[in-house]
Amino acid sequence: MTTSIIMNFSLFFVHFIWVPVALAVALPSSITILFPNAASAATPPKPQNSSSSVQVPDYLNPNPNPLQFPTKPEEVRIQQTVPISLSQALELAKRNNQDLQVAILELERSRSALRESQAALFPTLGLNSSVTNNGNGFASSSSQSSTTFNGSAQLNYNLYTSGNREATIRAAEEQLHVDELNVETQSLTITLNASTQYYNLQQADELVRINRSAVANAQASLRDTQAREQAGVGTRFDVLQAQVNLGNAQQDLTNSISQQQIARRQLATVLSLSQSVNISAADPVQLAGLWQPTLEETIVQAFQNRPELPQYLAQRNISEQQRRQALSQLGPQIGLVGNYQLLDRFNDGVSITDGYSVGLQGNLSLFDGGVAKARAAQSKADIGIAESQFASQRDQIRFDVEQYYSQLQSNLDNVQTSSVALNQAREAVNLARLRFQAGVGTQTEVIDAENDLTRAEGNRVTAILDYNRALANLQRSVTSRGSR
Repeated sequence: MTTSIIMNFSLFFVHFIWVPVALAVALPSSITILFPNAASAATPPKPQNSSSSVQVPDYLNPNPNPLQFPTKPEEVRIQQTVPISLSQALELAKRNNQDLQVAILELERSRSALRESQAALFPTLGLNSSVTNNGNGFASSSSQSSTTFNGSAQLNYNLYTSGNREATIRAAEEQLHVDELNVETQSLTITLNASTQYYNLQQADELVRINRSAVANAQASLRDTQAREQAGVGTRFDVLQAQVNLGNAQQDLTNSISQQQIARRQLATVLSLSQSVNISAADPVQLAGLWQPTLEETIVQAFQNRPELPQYLAQRNISEQQRRQALSQLGPQIGLVGNYQLLDRFNDGVSITDGYSVGLQGNLSLFDGGVAKARAAQSKADIGIAESQFASQRDQIRFDVEQYYSQLQSNLDNVQTSSVALNQAREAVNLARLRFQAGVGTQTEVIDAENDLTRAEGNRVTAILDYNRALANLQRSVTSRGSR
């Protein structure tokens, strides 16, 4: 019977072993060495969630634990309503959005995958050792035993891979570029969503204000008609008309308040706010800016700046490198193998012995059943798909620019028209009331004028916010925030 104690360990490193190996064998001229600590365009600095200097209260931020969820009513009860500006909303959206966090983590994963593929440029070294004790067994009266030490170091390096190594690294670099562009795309999408929801909240706030004013006007008209009826110069029909008008205005106000609450919670959801805080819009309703470039300049700018187009090009390059990887399996693979061994038997009167071996290993696949060519054909099809998607996305980008540019111009005209109409509606209400009080007008004229005023105020707010939405979409289409 034999008893043994065996110790095995392995160590892989790439720094100090490279120099002596480089002296022993020359690398092929097609191999480019990329050291892990060297500056590389493929590994840019880690992007931050937000670089804005906008100050945002900490109590608006959600619980840092993404798996936390409330279990008690008081944990979701709204404690306060905080007014925030559009710039604060954009900062909160970029800071808290979970989709952006996922995109950043995917980018970090691609960086690690690139470092993994670059490791193939370096040799690997493994150390193995064992200490073994041999005896006759525990039941034997003989106490003879021997202890042996055995150690070895093995070096492996792929000298030639038929382009597989280079294609793998290049594919990893392209995937890193895709994920960098995806982070940019997510950031732009988040900005657009937050801006749109903020404008929706502004419109809901303005609708509540307009309907409150309409209720106040209806109440004033009702008081006037009741006073005229009591004085004997008015009719019951006029009072009933005023009461119906007041009821309709109150119903519109109730509905607008409900829509305001919904708009607040929608924006809070986009911003991933704390469970106990509600928000309101602090910015006044006004034009967000003017777009100076022409339509043609805007289209060209969108083609140059949109991250989706480079993403499809990078995806095409990944498929091309995958095709090369597949075909490389049909070429020769040559590797360098070095081995050094130590052997010593304790107390045998013989000193330690050692030995080494150095050699080249090569293999060539003569027949694989068509696997490599089939994989290459799949990658070639992926190249065609990426090219078609590029063309489709290019056409969609142009349509988006033309659509939002047209909306921007029409809404700007609507702002000017609605501003004039609003002034005219206010004047018409004053004249209708004066005519009614003087006995030369009717209550119907007053009600119609008040309704026209409410509609004119709503039209102006809608025109301004529709312009701002079109501007936000146009800025997203060309990835430009210069006019914000």
